[in-house]
Amino acid sequence: MATIKDVAERAGVAPSTVSYVLSGSRKISEETQNAVRAAIRELGYHPRASARALRSARSDVIVLAVPRETGKYRAMDGRFAIEFSDAAREHGYDVLMMTDQDGVGGLRRIARSGLADAAVLMAVQVQDPRVAALRELRFPTALLGHGSEHDEADVPWVDLDWEAAVSLAVRETAAAGHRRIVFLSSADHEIEARRGYAMHGLDGARAAAAHTGADVRIQQSSGDPQVLAKRLREVLLTDPATRPTALVVQHLILLPELLRELAELGLKVPEDLSVVLVGTLPDEPALADFPRIELPVGRMSAAVAELAVAAIAARPGAAGTAPAPEVSHQLITPVMAEGAVIPPP
Repeated sequence: MATIKDVAERAGVAPSTVSYVLSGSRKISEETQNAVRAAIRELGYHPRASARALRSARSDVIVLAVPRETGKYRAMDGRFAIEFSDAAREHGYDVLMMTDQDGVGGLRRIARSGLADAAVLMAVQVQDPRVAALRELRFPTALLGHGSEHDEADVPWVDLDWEAAVSLAVRETAAAGHRRIVFLSSADHEIEARRGYAMHGLDGARAAAAHTGADVRIQQSSGDPQVLAKRLREVLLTDPATRPTALVVQHLILLPELLRELAELGLKVPEDLSVVLVGTLPDEPALADFPRIELPVGRMSAAVAELAVAAIAARPGAAGTAPAPEVSHQLITPVMAEGAVIPPP
């Protein structure tokens, strides 16, 4: 028996678009409507419940859970929120943002109340309690990032391969001739919370050190500018014969403060110290001269929106529900930005 997902695939649209064509609840182009109706005729699709009934039971909202501290702004979170909102809107969904640091109670409340049809989680932890809570409620969920592939085997996610990204940055730095490298990892609080990107980044630095044989010192960053400055002085102001010649940075929130501290230490970039960045926002003019690995924000946002919509369509009890699809895990391979050259020491 044909399902709404089969119709969507035949017509080349999202399952939600098929629902909108059937219910007339959204304005859909004539070309798309014709494609959907042709697919329905070809497949002999008959919804098990009316699309209008389905529409009345749904909110057409996806909740985006972004844990953050009050008063602290992260440009990365803002960029993802905008890109994801744009991607969700293309599927006919609005976005509700939830910024509670814990998130479990709020997500349970939203899932039970029907305020949203699915959740997308950011800043994912290893063994994230939010995932466990939503799994228990059988609430459609997708992850923007991942903690543990084993713990999230039944939850769709998309992420940059942070382990490979940090490993690539360190290996390329070593290949440029640097034998003494400092890896400035994610901040203390991110590591303590076991954020996936932080833990995978540490694994990447260790793997690259073993692979290259370079002296790679791992230094945790900090969200406190004064603590960060102290740690930079500790690792950089050493005997000239053993002083690091390169700094690979994953924690970019305090990058302006970091560069200012290097200048105050009398270190010129890249003459005295090569700085390689991991996970920058795309198209940042101020970083164009730095060797870097950019975070594919647009690609990740579009992918996780599709995963969330697919999870909604596959939810038990939905009209035209398809058999549960194979869970998608998308690990994006990192690349060095074009034109990014790491100068030798």
